[in-house]
Amino acid sequence: MRQAIPIQTAIVIGLGASAAMWLSSKTNRIKLQCSLKDLKRKFIPSPYKSKSLPVTKGGHPHPTDIEDNKMVDEGAMYSVQFFNENVQ
Repeated sequence: MRQAIPIQTAIVIGLGASAAMWLSSKTNRIKLQCSLKDLKRKFIPSPYKSKSLPVTKGGHPHPTDIEDNKMVDEGAMYSVQFFNENVQ
């Protein structure tokens, strides 16, 4: 005597087979990965977000701030010197 497969088991097997067929395509796997990453971004906050942003002074030193102006000048000269040494 043979027993009938319960309807829930048949549904799970059907869904599993359908998912396996759909995921056999590389483009569908990439779509699924992108969708899961987007979903993760919505619910889990990024550890890289800083509370100190935006920087109000970044890149624009005040003319009377001598130490900051020196630091910016030295940084600019370092990149020019590095470029000149590599080119020549």
